[in-house]
Amino acid sequence: MNQLDTDIIIAGGGLAGATLALALARTLPQLRVTVVEAFPLSAEALPESYQPSYDARSTALAWGSRLIFEELGLWQRLSEHATPIRRIHVSDRGHFGATRLNATDHRQEALGYVADNRWMGLCLMRELLRTDVAWEAPAEVTGMQPLPEGVRVTLDSQEGGRELTAQCLVVADGGRSGLREKLGFRVDEQAYDQHALIANVTTANSHDYTAYERFTDAGPMALLPHGSPTRAGQTAALVWTLDSEALDDLLSLSNDDKCHRLQQRFGWRLGRFIRIGECSHYPLTLKTVDESIRPGVALVGNAAHTLHPVAGQGFNLALRGLMALVEQFRLATEREQALGSLPVLKGYQNRHRQDWQQTVRFSDSLIQLFGTHVPLVATARDAGLMGLDLLPGAKRWFARQAMGLGGRRAEIRAPGNHSTERNHHE
Repeated sequence: MNQLDTDIIIAGGGLAGATLALALARTLPQLRVTVVEAFPLSAEALPESYQPSYDARSTALAWGSRLIFEELGLWQRLSEHATPIRRIHVSDRGHFGATRLNATDHRQEALGYVADNRWMGLCLMRELLRTDVAWEAPAEVTGMQPLPEGVRVTLDSQEGGRELTAQCLVVADGGRSGLREKLGFRVDEQAYDQHALIANVTTANSHDYTAYERFTDAGPMALLPHGSPTRAGQTAALVWTLDSEALDDLLSLSNDDKCHRLQQRFGWRLGRFIRIGECSHYPLTLKTVDESIRPGVALVGNAAHTLHPVAGQGFNLALRGLMALVEQFRLATEREQALGSLPVLKGYQNRHRQDWQQTVRFSDSLIQLFGTHVPLVATARDAGLMGLDLLPGAKRWFARQAMGLGGRRAEIRAPGNHSTERNHHE
């Protein structure tokens, strides 16, 4: 394998690709890793300090994702701007059903966290620039050819086209992956006929580190605590699911009227809605790839599966998949197997398949269950929400899904250690 230019090429240097590169650098420093990223990258371009923006987009990190970032040595820095979710309140608008999850019931300091995407990216870049990971940026992977010992990848950059050879190509360029289609992977799509509206909002009352999942006749909405990790504030990250007509109607309103419409749907648990920031939106589609691997290539993150945001599990599922791939590469290295060989990559797919199938079913079932307005079904689901408080086992299962602990979490082994797995009262 020494005649190859590198060992692993990661197409995409976003959150998924950068996390994978860092995990490989931490776990398998003997491997040569190259990240191909469309945007330029330099140490000089990284800001000295981080100033959160009111309109910053954020990601919900489950407790299980915190454990992974701890094992990668990133959590201490990342937690500086990660707002804890200490309670989750799930309710059905206009019905009696509700349930509450509390971190203290599970002997944890939080059920999850909310972190700005830009902050997570900065933390990852700062750590990666201290490693031996190589970067091709700005550049793009435009094609791949299999070789007997690996793959030949075609790059397009400002300097023109060139080729790199590697044991394995990992596609991590997101849910709209153009490379995935170029390589001929078949994507199954299920359109929800809904859109997600994303914005940050300010409320009269403090969120007190509580996340609200509210199912309404106009679509589910989530309000996640956002802001300081040490002082409960009044800013929340809103994810609101709407059909096309309702979305167009909402976007045509003034900011004050948007707040009024949101108040009508959400209620007064956080007092009056005072401000709504810049709104962005995108259509919701469940995308899955039955076979996320081929000889010499593996899909990860949103390139392999995208979920409805209702359960906030998209990035958390992706993160567990990345760790499953790292663990499979570690085993292959110990056994002196080619990293891009089909048996190795099938091992990754098998390790991750049960997790993503379970997470997809969990997210999709919430949409199906709370998307119907049949009275008998509505009564049954509300009784189910109330029943969670009366059935500790069922509530514990529901909490573990929310905390990202429902699927198998790959064990991360650092060089020289038998295991870094620790007891976190799971």
